[in-house]
Amino acid sequence: MNTVLRAAEAAAEHGNELPFPPAVFGLAGFGALIALLLVTYAFRSVGTRH
Repeated sequence: MNTVLRAAEAAAEHGNELPFPPAVFGLAGFGALIALLLVTYAFRSVGTRH
């Protein structure tokens, strides 16, 4: 039982570490949305040609 509690404490100490700072995740999400916007804008007139 004591070993299980020590393992749980060790996992709790290192369980919420991110591989990058939080700002990187925000910038990556923003960049992905801008990329989707550009793809949508590039194909805006496809429906009128068919």
